[in-house]
Amino acid sequence: MAETSTATKRYAVVTGANKGIGLEICRQLTSHGIVVVLTARDEKRGLEAVQKMKDSGISDDLVVFHQLDVVDPDSIASLVEFVKTKFGKLDILVNNAAISGVVLNADAFQRAFELSGCWPDGEEVWNEIETQSFELAEQCIKTNYYGNIPNGRVKGLLNDVESLTGDRIDEILKEFLKDFKEGLLKTKGWPTQLSAYTVAKAAMNAYTRILAKRYPNFHANCVSPGYCKTDLSTNTGYFTAAEGAEGAVRLALLPDGGPSGFCFLQKEMLTYF
Repeated sequence: MAETSTATKRYAVVTGANKGIGLEICRQLTSHGIVVVLTARDEKRGLEAVQKMKDSGISDDLVVFHQLDVVDPDSIASLVEFVKTKFGKLDILVNNAAISGVVLNADAFQRAFELSGCWPDGEEVWNEIETQSFELAEQCIKTNYYGNIPNGRVKGLLNDVESLTGDRIDEILKEFLKDFKEGLLKTKGWPTQLSAYTVAKAAMNAYTRILAKRYPNFHANCVSPGYCKTDLSTNTGYFTAAEGAEGAVRLALLPDGGPSGFCFLQKEMLTYF
């Protein structure tokens, strides 16, 4: 979400930024002269990431670390106070933090990728690749929200931007977790592969449009980086983390009057969520 600010100096917060696409977003934002607050749950890894950026030639005054766990209210409040005190404003927020919500068998994933040459597909294949549990699904929903959903009713609700509210999205997520716990994902038409991750991202896409409508003076958009070589994909994929970061950085730097409330696949605006 990027504020349409006219101030010369701009400040950004990037969540989940100690590695992969998050780290690359930080790098690219600093190349535009933006002061970046690199955040991560793990303080040691976050500080190491900042040092790595500085060692690569990025100026000390363009990047700073602050610990952030996006599901911990105290951690969030601490970051807010830090930004307020140090900068007095925030121009850009990149909500990159996410978890997969499953335990991935990296070897099985690599084999499936090598055999198909693309993102693995098929129920039998994914039964070998992933292990899902209610606890992981619940954690994923909390982290990634607080895609592609075959459930027509839910898809319709998430696309009804005129009547959709944050409370309604909460209800949908609670319904998903209830069906997950009762083993009814397939019966109720929920995704069965990376199910919590997919549902959380679809909910985030929907919430993006709520934010755009609620705050017309801000740009609020969501973007898929594409299938990138990161830890989340066991380093398989078509794009580097740097290439995956480009779409998010482009949206973060939108000028006044740019699009808001949309979903992008890398740099291409989608006509559906």
